[in-house]
Amino acid sequence: MKIGILGAGAIAGGAAAYLAQNGHEPTLWSPSGRRLGRLGEGTPLTAKGGVQGTFAVSVAANAEEAVSGKDAVLVALPAYGHRMVLDAVAPYLSNGQPVIFSSHASFGALYLSRLLAARGVSVPMIVWGTTLTTGRMAGDETVNVSTLRKKIDYATLGAWDGDSAIRLLTELFGDRFVPRDGLMAIALSNLNPQNHLGIALLNLTRMEKGETWGQAEHVTPAVGRFIEALDAERLAIAESFGLSVRTVRQHFSLSFHVPENDVSTMNQEMFRNGHVTSGPSTMDSRYIYEDVPFGLYPTALLGRVVGRPATLHEAGIAIFSAAAGRDLTADNDLLPALDFATLDRDRLEALATARPCPPDEA
Repeated sequence: MKIGILGAGAIAGGAAAYLAQNGHEPTLWSPSGRRLGRLGEGTPLTAKGGVQGTFAVSVAANAEEAVSGKDAVLVALPAYGHRMVLDAVAPYLSNGQPVIFSSHASFGALYLSRLLAARGVSVPMIVWGTTLTTGRMAGDETVNVSTLRKKIDYATLGAWDGDSAIRLLTELFGDRFVPRDGLMAIALSNLNPQNHLGIALLNLTRMEKGETWGQAEHVTPAVGRFIEALDAERLAIAESFGLSVRTVRQHFSLSFHVPENDVSTMNQEMFRNGHVTSGPSTMDSRYIYEDVPFGLYPTALLGRVVGRPATLHEAGIAIFSAAAGRDLTADNDLLPALDFATLDRDRLEALATARPCPPDEA
């Protein structure tokens, strides 16, 4: 299958390598316009770690080329780029062309649905609670894949025929997908923002001083307890919506292949097993500038809607905003476009059902 990948970082590169390894034809597009080294000249993409090999990938010159004629489109870039990318590709998406969000953030699928409804176009969407891989780029032509996840939570939005969504996912990415009950469940299934809050906040000076430090190694018992307390807030909000979502212990076990235990113990086991990914070496990190506005903030808003205040999430937002010297929630450019602040619980639940978003509901 021909897959257009919107993004050019480690998540996009890991997905491209995995797809190519399984016989598909990925095309990367760099929305920022960087050249992607020699990939656009035919140099193969090299993958190391969880995916290994050298793979032929194509590079699109623009948004139209990235999506036109593709069997599916994968959104695989940081959430602060989602609105810009969705604005760019919306004019070129075709009726019925599947769009997959890896991972979904801040109700971006509803925003895309609104853009397409204005054109009279509807596409089936699949939203993931996390990404297929974790890792880092080593230059423009090599991706180091730290983890290939065993399980990924997903939900659908739009018109899907029977089991066509899971058939598509399995053909592309293998048997690793767990259905969840709609878009709201996925909105409360991305654990990275809460986990990164605990890791970054309690190791902030390491980041600011540019130290080299192992992330799993520094999830000490205190950090682990903080992450589990954040998780309890998220789980309480999900319960208030009547939703079942994965716990943070399940997340670490399934993502990093360690037995379930408390969060710190699992991270120390990951470290002993050789999972030595470094933590951020700068405050200018997605752990802050993506996860606060596009992860922690939507969760906090959902907690307000159902009367289950996410006190630690709210505190993390305030602390990081103070450390950054500005209100980080203002960086979220998706929620204002959806008039999110005006929505009550009934309206939110109606919008998050598995159907296209008509213009008068966007």
